[in-house]
Amino acid sequence: MSYLTQANISTNPAMLARMAQCAAEQGEPEPDAWTFRFAREWAAAPGWDAAWESSLAAHPPETEPGYDPGADEAVITDGMILAQVQSMIAAPKTEANT
Repeated sequence: MSYLTQANISTNPAMLARMAQCAAEQGEPEPDAWTFRFAREWAAAPGWDAAWESSLAAHPPETEPGYDPGADEAVITDGMILAQVQSMIAAPKTEANT
């Protein structure tokens, strides 16, 4: 696990767009706001940082400049995103997580 990797995932433009689109599909009334508000939480989903780091190791910048793991649907799949969004949207809202 790497907090730096999780931070990079949480601010990656492609991941922000993919998460917001999934949240919209799942009925979140303000998907962009929800995505930004909970970015640190969804970016810490189990296994995401390992998948991200593995993809960067497989696509070094010296051979693949400009490679974006957030835009690579094989790194963090739509299924992984859907599962995370569904778990977070379904979670009861409490004072601590609102």
